[in-house]
Amino acid sequence: MTETAFYILLSLTKPRHGYGIIKHVEEISNGRIRLGSGTIYGTLTKMQADGVITVFSDGERKTVYEITDHGKQLILHEVTRVKELHHNAIKYEGDFL
Repeated sequence: MTETAFYILLSLTKPRHGYGIIKHVEEISNGRIRLGSGTIYGTLTKMQADGVITVFSDGERKTVYEITDHGKQLILHEVTRVKELHHNAIKYEGDFL
């Protein structure tokens, strides 16, 4: 999973529209990740086609997205993988100092 996809899914703890996702990702990454509209909407389109997210509502101007059960399984699997990476990074970082 790409970092962009990871953060988009991580931001869908509640339904959000595209701009809300952009701002939330920027906030939770402490400004390190600033998603452009092309990046986010391309990723959202692919995620929707893959059944990872769905359209929660499609208001007059803003499409609101939410994570599916399949998407929840994917993000939980990825969180487990990232935890393992973190554990091993901490465990072995001293070998490089």
